[in-house]
Amino acid sequence: MTHTRPRLFLVDGSSYIFRAFFALPPVINSAGFPINAIYGFTNLMLKFLKQHRPDYLAVVLDAGRKTFRNQMFPDYKGNRLEPPTGLVPQFPYIRRALEALNIPLFELPGYEADDLIGTLCETLCGEDCELVIVSSDKDLMQLVTENIKLFDSAKSRWIGAAEVIARFGVEPHRVAEVIGLMGDAVDNIPGVKGIGEKTAMALMQRFRSLEHLFDHLEELETTPLRGAARLQKYLEEGKEAAFLSRALAIIKKDVPIGCQLEQLRCRSPNRDKLRALFVELEFTNLIKLLDHGIEITTDPGIVPQSPIVEKSLSAQLSLFAWK
Repeated sequence: MTHTRPRLFLVDGSSYIFRAFFALPPVINSAGFPINAIYGFTNLMLKFLKQHRPDYLAVVLDAGRKTFRNQMFPDYKGNRLEPPTGLVPQFPYIRRALEALNIPLFELPGYEADDLIGTLCETLCGEDCELVIVSSDKDLMQLVTENIKLFDSAKSRWIGAAEVIARFGVEPHRVAEVIGLMGDAVDNIPGVKGIGEKTAMALMQRFRSLEHLFDHLEELETTPLRGAARLQKYLEEGKEAAFLSRALAIIKKDVPIGCQLEQLRCRSPNRDKLRALFVELEFTNLIKLLDHGIEITTDPGIVPQSPIVEKSLSAQLSLFAWK
């Protein structure tokens, strides 16, 4: 994908963290501390920096499990398991890695990472740069515009308006309307009982919004949808759930965070902080690179050389982090 304008990459950090944790074995260093997520995440970020050479960059994380959406609907994401015990103690070190890499981090209690990404897009969309959201989360498709694209780094796939329409049947700004009807099992958003994905897409292609749909339910009989009477009954009974589900799906764009584009300009890593972190975690080969003044890279031949760490991680990571 060619580009001429500067680019701001907003990275959904949680996707990288969980991708790293579940792709690598549960390795510990000589102190008995788990390091697989830290090592995998750090290498993914190094690979990203090397491949994309971003002009501007920020990582966004969830600050906690409970958000304002749980006040609207207590069971929101209630089907999610607690983070694995081996992952939880690694979070502070991942934040340290970002600090040492001089990559700005955004997180705010009460809000999801998606809301912070939406707010940053809204705040910075008027700047002279392209905005790229790095994530495989389909919920973020609603933020796509002519100037905002999604990049699924796991599949090296770019997502624009055409790809969103192919997925949801509607333009990006109406994705939440479809979710309002069909729900989202991943986030435990209920939707309207009896309305599936294809029906929800067809309804929004025809009626375009929940308001217009519920104001014109009598027109269902004129559509090619099968079982119009049954469908109308489902909608009448599920009206409240539909509007609640849409509200849960909509990404906020007014989270109270302040940011100017220049704050996100990419800077060189802090080598002293990186070295201290790598020494503590026994990432020996990365220490050697720092000590010899060599650019931090993600060459697939580079693996940890700690006797405890190297054997367990090298084979897995050569398949994972360098794809």
